[in-house]
Amino acid sequence: MRKRVIAGNWKMNMLPNEAISFIEQLSNKVADAKEEIVLCVPYTDLFYSLLTAQNTNIKIGAQNMHWEENGAYTGEVSGPMLKSIGVQYVIIGHSERRQYFAETDDTVNKKVKSAFKYGLKPIVCVGETLEQREAGNTKEIITKQTQLALDGLNANEIENTIIAYEPIWAIGTGKTATSEDANNSIKEIRNKIKEIYGEEISEKVVILYGGSVKASNAKELFMTSDIDGALVGGASLNVEEFTKIIAG
Repeated sequence: MRKRVIAGNWKMNMLPNEAISFIEQLSNKVADAKEEIVLCVPYTDLFYSLLTAQNTNIKIGAQNMHWEENGAYTGEVSGPMLKSIGVQYVIIGHSERRQYFAETDDTVNKKVKSAFKYGLKPIVCVGETLEQREAGNTKEIITKQTQLALDGLNANEIENTIIAYEPIWAIGTGKTATSEDANNSIKEIRNKIKEIYGEEISEKVVILYGGSVKASNAKELFMTSDIDGALVGGASLNVEEFTKIIAG
């Protein structure tokens, strides 16, 4: 049975002192949680967050990485750099990276391969725009993004890739796909993995939903057949709200 994963994406929010306070409060509230809890924090918060999260059940992730080990890439951070301080997870291909920073399916694939090379667990984001959704292209877009992201990985790597289905039109808008729509889209992603790599592998892949997830809709989302948790944006900045989401 797949383990439920609740990941928070803080985006460009939280100073180190705020991160420390948040993790101290959250750890007390979720000490008995069975879910895998991940906080993906800004680079400047990573070291402080890792120290604070020691001896808790909270894992710390980064929000992006470069695919090269080192080099003349001003402003970038590599897999070995993240691994050296104890980071375990990394978000790859978030729609905001695709929209604002020219992320492509090719660079997503390179980053996923690099993440595994350096012992990091990737959370790979896929999702359609409102225009693509209205044109009836949701399945085509999200399955193609998934296929290209996983290209060239071995079976073990695919099983350990977390996919986050995030309809772009629902990110930060307050709009949420219905639980049925979200589950159906995630089924399509799982079916694509099954088609290429077989049922055994597809059933092991954890697939999250992201897009204005909050305490009021989390339980309904988690009751579906194929949604294995959530990648939470704005609601992950509030301890009480995030705790309620974890509780489902």
